[in-house]
Amino acid sequence: MASIYAESFLSKSSAKALDLNHRRKINFNIGKYNAVVPKGKEQFTDLERVRELAKNRKWEAIEHLDLHLLQFEEQITKRGAKVLWAEDSEQALNFIGELCAEKKCKSIVKSKSMVTEEIHLNTYLTSIGVESVETDLGEYIQQMDGEAPYHIVTPAMHKSKEDVAALFAQHLGTDINLTPEELTMVARKNLREKYVQAEIGVTGANFILSDIGGIALTENEGNARLSAAWPKTHIVIVGIEKVLPSMNDLGLFWPLLSTFGTGQQVTVYNSIITGPRQEGESDGPEEMYVILLDNGRTELLANNKSREALYCIRCGACLNACPVYKNIGGHAYDTTYSGPIGSVITPHLRGMHDYKHLSYASSLCGSCTAVCPVRINLHELLLENRRESVVAGEGDFAEKFAWKLWKQTSMNRKLMNQGTATIKNWVVNKMFKGWSAQRAPLVFPKKTFNQLWKESNKN
Repeated sequence: MASIYAESFLSKSSAKALDLNHRRKINFNIGKYNAVVPKGKEQFTDLERVRELAKNRKWEAIEHLDLHLLQFEEQITKRGAKVLWAEDSEQALNFIGELCAEKKCKSIVKSKSMVTEEIHLNTYLTSIGVESVETDLGEYIQQMDGEAPYHIVTPAMHKSKEDVAALFAQHLGTDINLTPEELTMVARKNLREKYVQAEIGVTGANFILSDIGGIALTENEGNARLSAAWPKTHIVIVGIEKVLPSMNDLGLFWPLLSTFGTGQQVTVYNSIITGPRQEGESDGPEEMYVILLDNGRTELLANNKSREALYCIRCGACLNACPVYKNIGGHAYDTTYSGPIGSVITPHLRGMHDYKHLSYASSLCGSCTAVCPVRINLHELLLENRRESVVAGEGDFAEKFAWKLWKQTSMNRKLMNQGTATIKNWVVNKMFKGWSAQRAPLVFPKKTFNQLWKESNKN
């Protein structure tokens, strides 16, 4: 029996696949991405060797994750930061709620962070009466429109400049004819006031640096730096898989993330934060808390075949390469992480029964694996998810019966030769309507391979 999530996915993806205006916008924006990524890659003299090195470093980090996390905690605690371990979303949100109550917090500024989307932080803060303001421009646009991020790296990828201008005019009363530059300045003016007012700043972390006890932030707007430095309290929420063994690894991972994420050689702002304001320092928060979030990651870690999905550095390259994503977009998935990587990890993080359908939302063309900067075998992991769902008994009777019938027929030449082409066409296109609902009908040849072979080899 299909889950409500599978039914929702089928409904939304069917609608988006037929929305030509939506497809035009997303393919326009992905086309801009495709135009600049090759230029970014030129900085690497041997890109395949760089990708292999990156995969090996993430392998080392994940294989010894417990040791690296403990080392990180020990090092950053020495400089006054406090580390909190959250097993799930509820525990992470409770930590934040307690801190908000303790600081009498009325408003929070937060930088772009997929893990805060994962735990639905903004919804929770609203429920306890705390204003939460997204400071990344794309996230600011999405929050204004009441939508979740559409893409891991570019939250408002599905919106045109005309869409954004209309949104600003509706909510902020601006001129609908403002240029993108003018719209950005409007957002900047509004957000600068929020930084000064907020009691707490929330950021994610692109990487956790275990050897020095620091977090690394990568951004293009400077909003993460302001969110971390202006408010008196800085809260970092980060998944435990973001560990790198050494600060020296950033020389490898920062260029990879920027090139595969946006086509840049390196992003505009790259920061390493190792604790709250120290004695003699003139700026920075008075207090810093780091919430290390599990939320199903150790379940994925325990899976020997699929744990390499934890190597992901959230560049979004696999989404931009995926023909399925490019047709249905990010919101159809109904998950925090969309595209190929989301289809791989979501069934492990949120349950195979509810999300096994995502592993089937793939052409298995391998484009995702080909573009992954850390060489995660994404298309093979999608197949592994399918296998695991069947082993777990998630396949329904109709599916099992169909595959059994197919197996018996394909292994018996006489059965394959039974029936005329007309009968076979009717069976596949009329009885199995799922195939031809959005595809051209299958047309069987009038003569079987055996018949053609015998005719061509009469002598």
